Amino acid sequence: MINELFERQLDAIAEGDLEALLSQYHEDAIVIRLDRVAKGADEIRAFFAGYLELEPRVAEIKALQVVDDTIFYNAVMTIAGNQVSAYGTLVTRDNRIWRQTASAVPL
Repeated sequence: MINELFERQLDAIAEGDLEALLSQYHEDAIVIRLDRVAKGADEIRAFFAGYLELEPRVAEIKALQVVDDTIFYNAVMTIAGNQVSAYGTLVTRDNRIWRQTASAVPL
């Protein structure tokens, strides 16, 4: 089930589908980056609306570790035309993303 959630996440990003992306998140979700924290539905909507405007594209999943309710990943991505190595975690609750961390470093 958790692998399916990750695949749906990748599909929603690839399609630029904000509603599909938001449907993945628990009502008590928090998204944490070093430069920003988004809590709750309104902040997460604004966060991902801005993120999708940067036209993120996943080129390759370099590493993926799934343990119980947690996904840890490393992906090569293009965001706003810049290639980055992205790292993050997704912690689930009730089959939805409850906590997410994300960071990206230029390649």
